Amino acid sequence: MKEFKGRMAVVTGGGAGMGREIVCQLIQEGAHVAMCDVSKEGMEETVRLANPEPGVRLTTHYCDVSVEADMIRFKEEVEAEHKVQHINLLFNNAGISITGEFVNIDRPKWEKTFGVCWYGVYYGCLTFMPLLIASDEGHIVNTSSVNGFWASIGTATSHTAYSAAKFAVKGFTEALITDLRLNAPHIKTSLVMPGHIGTSIALNSQSARNENGALGMSQTEVDAARNLMEKRGAPVSNLTDEQIRELVHQQAVEFRDNAPTTAAQAANIILDGVRSEKWRILVGDDAQLLDAFVRESPEEAYEENFLNKLSHNSVMDRITRGKTD
Repeated sequence: MKEFKGRMAVVTGGGAGMGREIVCQLIQEGAHVAMCDVSKEGMEETVRLANPEPGVRLTTHYCDVSVEADMIRFKEEVEAEHKVQHINLLFNNAGISITGEFVNIDRPKWEKTFGVCWYGVYYGCLTFMPLLIASDEGHIVNTSSVNGFWASIGTATSHTAYSAAKFAVKGFTEALITDLRLNAPHIKTSLVMPGHIGTSIALNSQSARNENGALGMSQTEVDAARNLMEKRGAPVSNLTDEQIRELVHQQAVEFRDNAPTTAAQAANIILDGVRSEKWRILVGDDAQLLDAFVRESPEEAYEENFLNKLSHNSVMDRITRGKTD
């Protein structure tokens, strides 16, 4: 699939970040796009930025990708509003990270992270596979992460739910290569593994857990954030809980605004990878470096020495900046 003009694309998580940029770039190239998100305001902004030309269709659909019934409804809306019985491109991009610990598990939050990041991909592929098979040419793009091959953001923070989901996406997509060759050879697949990209995932994840308080952090989460900051040497012991919430929020903003790779650059890398039929797409110099380091010394990947090696190459700061879950 060397060009996208006239192709039918489905993008999850299109209301912000890489999903928004993928939508905008596809629209600029003349593809028809159906995007979903849980933020209607975010999707409205994507539509404004995409500004499709006459004859290019762009539709928005509210959908929680972790809920199969929502995905089925999304597919039915795509068929009805675009008047199609096939799609060419499926970007399973939606993701959140709202909890990390397993030993002291908060099951609803752990399972919500896993549900969006893994089941969103699974339900996306399961639901839209018949429409991909019905096409003359198709491509599935599943977003994992560097945390799909390195299950860590440092020794001071648990990161089990997000990492488990992203490892599942990686393994599933790699296995899907053979499955498609055997059963649907006109469909290709790509595994996307971004490093630190300028997206709103940290901010969106705060919104996803917004139950109490202006920034949606429970007392347990505030205490955990305070302890993590203290372990990292930050003088926060005298700060109020609300000040801790503000710091976490600011870190999420900085994670988005100070990333070494912008969401637009990431989308461009991804779409170039699709054109080249690359099954493995590392996004960002930090992702490339981390991949090389993990492959070089996998037994050391979760030790302090490994983290010191990363810090000397400025990789660790790029990946962990703004991450406090």
